[in-house]
Amino acid sequence: MNDIVWRAIKRAQIPAAKEPVSLLQQDGKRPDGTTLIPWARGKPMAWDVTVPDTYAESHIDQTAREAGSAANKAAANKIAKYSALSASHVFFPVAVETAGTWNQSAIELIQEIGRRTTAVTEDTRETVFLFQRLSIALQRGNAVAFLSTFDTE
Repeated sequence: MNDIVWRAIKRAQIPAAKEPVSLLQQDGKRPDGTTLIPWARGKPMAWDVTVPDTYAESHIDQTAREAGSAANKAAANKIAKYSALSASHVFFPVAVETAGTWNQSAIELIQEIGRRTTAVTEDTRETVFLFQRLSIALQRGNAVAFLSTFDTE
């Protein structure tokens, strides 16, 4: 999914780097990517993609009560992990549960990337196509995970 986000940003003609080094000097953590030019408020944007398992034992209690709770928890963890980036970057956690629920900032980021791509290509379907590519990647990942549970002997 990270590659799809990165390619979409590049399609919008915004230079970006995957897993940039030296953003966080003190601990060496690296988000999945960053733009090389300002995104908003004069700061470049950094993002980190995560796909929490909706049905994992650690999440099932909350996800049974509230849709998106695993995605929201994962996003909050990413924000805490990369809190030092807030001084120099606009940070977007992209958390999508295996059942398909997105955290709000991920939706906003994908919509903005779609808008910026539309401005370049003049194709108003860019946002829809981007959501579709990400959804298909999620489904493929789920299929691989599901198939790996079978005994091959």
